[in-house]
Amino acid sequence: MPYRLDLHCHSWFSGDGVSSPEAMIAAARAKGLHGLALTDHNTSDGCRHLIDRGLAREDGQPVDGFLVIPGNEVSTAEGHLLCLGVLLPGNLKGRPAAEVCKLVHELGGLAIPAHPYDLFRAGIRAAVLDTLKIDGLEVFNAASTLKRYNEQALAYAAARRLPMTAGSDAHHESAVGTACTILHTDDFSVRGILGQIVRGTELERRYLTRRDKFRKTWNNWLRVRRKKTRRAED
Repeated sequence: MPYRLDLHCHSWFSGDGVSSPEAMIAAARAKGLHGLALTDHNTSDGCRHLIDRGLAREDGQPVDGFLVIPGNEVSTAEGHLLCLGVLLPGNLKGRPAAEVCKLVHELGGLAIPAHPYDLFRAGIRAAVLDTLKIDGLEVFNAASTLKRYNEQALAYAAARRLPMTAGSDAHHESAVGTACTILHTDDFSVRGILGQIVRGTELERRYLTRRDKFRKTWNNWLRVRRKKTRRAED
């Protein structure tokens, strides 16, 4: 059976997200998605929050027909890395990408660079990608700064024969499911979905609306301003 999942979503547990994890799930359900990966920046707290409230399960099974894949978008020393299927210990921001990949694999998850090539959003470039043991590549990011960055990612994944994923990079519930990954599997669980990602996927590709792009940019600006304000107060 085909399952549609958004493999790149942020809640307010990310510094620049504005919607609750519950709202992200509700929006995904309303749009006909079967699941999502909650990949907040440098934290798995949003995933733990959902487990505590019974909206996700530690054994990786769906809840009421909807699957939450635990994740984390780590800001490694070389760029952003999606870590799927794992609850990471602490904040790994600034660690070498190779080190984070190794930890993710030890925990049984997948390491997939997010929006590679995107110069404006800490995308990992080819020179580093060549050195990493990654499990796939996000070849379509709905929030990509320029369309050519997605095209470059697609070309790189094809040349290296890497599994491909797509995600909305939603930071607000309205953007969930703008892009998603379609997976055919008889095992609708975190383990089953991770296994199918490496075997092959289909992609549903749409870009964020201007409104959602503006909202994302505005939230990023507010995050930077808050950081500067805190530093000035210190």
